[in-house]
Formats: sequence, C-alpha cells, structure tokens
Amino acid sequence: MCYGPTARPPAPPILGGAGVATSGRLTLEAADGNRPMAFSATTSDPDAPGIVILPDVRGLHPFFEELAIRFAEVGVHATVFDYFGRTAGAGERGEGFDHRPHVARTTTEGIRLDAAAAFAHLASDEGGGAARIFSVGFCMGGRQSFNLAASDIAVAGVIGFYGFPARDDAEDTEAPTALAQGYRAPVLGVFGGADRSISVSDVSAFRDALDRAGVVNEIVTYDGAPHSFFDRKSADFAAACDDAWGRILRFVGR
Repeated sequence: MCYGPTARPPAPPILGGAGVATSGRLTLEAADGNRPMAFSATTSDPDAPGIVILPDVRGLHPFFEELAIRFAEVGVHATVFDYFGRTAGAGERGEGFDHRPHVARTTTEGIRLDAAAAFAHLASDEGGGAARIFSVGFCMGGRQSFNLAASDIAVAGVIGFYGFPARDDAEDTEAPTALAQGYRAPVLGVFGGADRSISVSDVSAFRDALDRAGVVNEIVTYDGAPHSFFDRKSADFAAACDDAWGRILRFVGR
C-alpha cells in the first residue's frame, strides 16, 4: 500500500493566482456503461490544463481528493476516479473497506475505460473544458498512468510516482519498460532512491527504453526517499516533495 488513512498530499511550494472554482464527488460514465465514483476540482483559470489522477491500491480516498484540490489551487483542473465500481459497486466506503480482493480483479482495459471517462469529464464544460489533459498516478496508478501513453486516449503527457517499470516476471507483458516503444506522449517519472520495491536498475532500464523509443522523458530519483515519500507528514523529504511539485507544474505548463 502506498498511503495510509492519515496520509495527505504536500502543498505546492508556490500557489499561483488561480483558485478553486468547484469541487466535489460525482459519478462518471465509461463507454461500456460502468459508472465509477470520482472527485473533481476545477480552477478559476479559463485556460487551465487538466489532469486525471490514478490513485494507489486503495482507490478513491481522501489523499487523492485533497490532491485534486491542490491541483485546482495552482491552476489545473483535476479529476480522480475509483477503480472498484466494477466489482464493489458504487457508493461510499469506509476505512474498513478491504480493497485487496478488488485490486486483484481490476483489469487494464477497465481502468483505461474509466480513465477515458475522467478525461472526457475534464474536457467538458462541467469539468473545466480543458484542451490539454495529462495523467498522474501513484504506485499501481503510476504504472497505469505511464501506460496511458500507449493507449488511444489523447493524453498530453503522463506522470508516474513510484510506478513499477517492470516486475521479475517473464509474463509481465504490460510492463512500462516493455511498452515504452509504443508511447506517444512525454513521460515524467518520479522515484525514491530507497524504494524497496523498485530498484535503481529498474528505473534505469525504463529510462533507457524511453530513450531508445525516442520518447521525451524526465526521470528523477530522490536519494534516500522511500516509496510513498510524497506526503506532507514526511518532513524529512519536504525538499523532495517541493522539487517534485515544481517538476509536475513545469511538465503541465503551469
């Protein structure tokens, strides 16, 4: 698990002149009829880009809802969606919700369809009317965010925090390192140098695959930072959090 119940996103180091215009829960509708829960925040900047947030294994929970608001505060419309409507149904879930069996039942295609619904929402007047829409994901969502660059979604760029580039599994046909040759959007990858799940060689292999494919990329590793360091409670990594925020905002043109 990336983030526990009390984790919250760090604030951006500099807040711009934009503000939050609207925020709240909503229900999206995917092309196959699935209706995932989501949370969206729009900014007051009429020319703002948008960003779809792909959460960690816990799905839609307060860390990512607050992150959407932080994006709106710096002039980026943001929508985060839930992974588990296909197996757990819609509706509120408390902290006791057991996400693990539902993670095992998610599919890449289901996540892509739900992500596409979030992209469509951000492009709509209700979601802010964004002309350029990016994605950002964390852990499980980081990998899925990376691979949206190889999908049919018109993503302007993809960002992944500690998204697994590859696994020690010859059958891992959806590894970002393996799919990089088909990426059609720039990549920003953010990793922790002390992440016990993702090795330095994994990150290097991902960068090399992107370079060989001619994909514009920025891959950054913060020395000593663990998995899920992007958390305002992680005072030891406040500088890394600030730097990561700066890279995100430059990447999306803010």
